Amino acid sequence: MVRFDSNILLKQEHNQKNQSDFNALFTIQYLHEAEAKVILVSDWKTNTSELHLEQVADFLSGIFQIQVVPLQGISCNKLSKVKDLQKENIYLIESLYNIKDEVANCLEFSRVLSTGVDIFVNDSFSSSHKVLASTVGVTRFCYACLAGFHFEVKLRLVKNLAETNKKPYVAIIGGGNLAEKAASFRFLASRCHGFVFVGMMSFQIMHASRVQVPIDFVDHKALPEALDIVRLARDNNVKILYPKDFWCRNKYNRKQLHVFPSHEILDGWVPIDLGPITLDEIGSLLSDCKKITWIGPVKFADGSEETNGGSKLAKILDQLSKGNCETTVVGTTACNLVTQETSSLSSINMVENASAVWEFLKGRKLPGVMAVDRAYPFEIKWNNVYSDPTQSLVVDIGSGNGLFLFEMARKRKDLNFLGLEMNEKVHTRS
Repeated sequence: MVRFDSNILLKQEHNQKNQSDFNALFTIQYLHEAEAKVILVSDWKTNTSELHLEQVADFLSGIFQIQVVPLQGISCNKLSKVKDLQKENIYLIESLYNIKDEVANCLEFSRVLSTGVDIFVNDSFSSSHKVLASTVGVTRFCYACLAGFHFEVKLRLVKNLAETNKKPYVAIIGGGNLAEKAASFRFLASRCHGFVFVGMMSFQIMHASRVQVPIDFVDHKALPEALDIVRLARDNNVKILYPKDFWCRNKYNRKQLHVFPSHEILDGWVPIDLGPITLDEIGSLLSDCKKITWIGPVKFADGSEETNGGSKLAKILDQLSKGNCETTVVGTTACNLVTQETSSLSSINMVENASAVWEFLKGRKLPGVMAVDRAYPFEIKWNNVYSDPTQSLVVDIGSGNGLFLFEMARKRKDLNFLGLEMNEKVHTRS
């Protein structure tokens, strides 16, 4: 069973340059070519006629060039028999979007969902921060629970946000709801050298920094968290950059636009986008960076095509990523802008779902990751294991107490040896 990300596989247009699309497709194609009986499950919305089970099965058949057969019954906790499924086909279970037992991680529903399944493959990283029957519950009934290629790549990118091997490291932070995300800044402040605020959250930071801003954009309930972030940045020598000017729209004449300094916005004008001075300052700060993470949209009241700061920021990152700057973009809006504005997607890392990343930055363990942890391929630093990791590797599957392997290693210094043994008692005793 493969839990796939419907937001990726059900796109109307699949750009082969998009590595996320490729990895999501490759997981399923790989399993099918390995002659596994493959059952797909996801939670696409069913409020439009184009997304009924049969239409989705036909759509996926066209993508995979393999017949995808719909399976009915899961909404009634009675799935069609799966023992007689043919390997030549791929099978699709109806959408879990409106099923309460899915969100409740119901044990009985999980058992029915995993009927006949030996191996569970989670390839929906966008759901990894949720506890669902299709991502967590089913793992109790499967022999092995693994990460798909798409899931594995996204998890690696998210973990890489914690690495500080490249400096200076700057986080560009957009969006709003500062109070909900405040816990993430302690994590970021311990790793980054600068914060660049580009969304609604910037008004809270400016207010905490005693910069006069329109009172309508200040969330007074978030003031304690904003003050803590400013204090935390100061204590960790993290530079804070907030907008110095804004494009604003006249409340009474929507066609009228004007640029105001952030501390001199006149009554009757509403900030809608980053101003030119701010974008120049951001470009200057980022020019020397070796690592940049952009999370959250550049979004204020209502944007304008004439003042599209998000697109301009995407172009800045595109140029930097072509050099020696590791760039990661998080969130659907930011990823879409980068896709539209960049010449080569291969130079920028993208994680479409921001919610899972914010949960990771808060220091929380992602349930979807923990559910496959026992079978997940842990990262091993081979340079610490072998004196010369470039030598040919000999793998002994079922190495027992390892006596044979040790004797071989003594005789052949020109080879590296790896023993695999699933019997924990033998492993502990040896």
